[in-house]
Amino acid sequence: MAQERTGVATLKGNPLTLIGPQLKKGDAAPDFQLNKSLVDVVSLKDFAGKVKLVSVVPSIDTGVCDAQTRRFNEEAGKLGDQVVVLTVSVDLPFAQARWCGAAGVENVVMLSDYKNNNFGEAYGVLIKELRLDFRSIFVIDSNDTIQYVEVLGEMTEHPNYENAIEAVKALV
Repeated sequence: MAQERTGVATLKGNPLTLIGPQLKKGDAAPDFQLNKSLVDVVSLKDFAGKVKLVSVVPSIDTGVCDAQTRRFNEEAGKLGDQVVVLTVSVDLPFAQARWCGAAGVENVVMLSDYKNNNFGEAYGVLIKELRLDFRSIFVIDSNDTIQYVEVLGEMTEHPNYENAIEAVKALV
């Protein structure tokens, strides 16, 4: 049974339970299985040798998630070939593709955790009550070691974009 953490996350002030470990800087990045489409699955090794900024959003169709993804899409275009920006949500790949097309987002790799919540549980951000992934940022170096973690306390707040970008720039 996976670890459950209480008292660390809220949605509009209401407590949530996060499933999985509390990862920190210096931890080995857990592997994952995420869908690029209904049939195409990727794992951590598919991004080997690159610095990875992993932006986790509960659902791409909410205001803060939309803004977060658009912001990292802008930044991704400036970070160079050594960096990949991944946006992870539990939205179906169809919804992610629709949203990207409508928003003109093409610099981030959209990945879905809808099938088995593998990423959310491995990274300690799966919300037990909602089966969504909690808003968070992970920066993983080219050797797959976590170098930056931000798991928001309140799901409706924005992450610290500047700190995450600085963490990436320090690695390239």
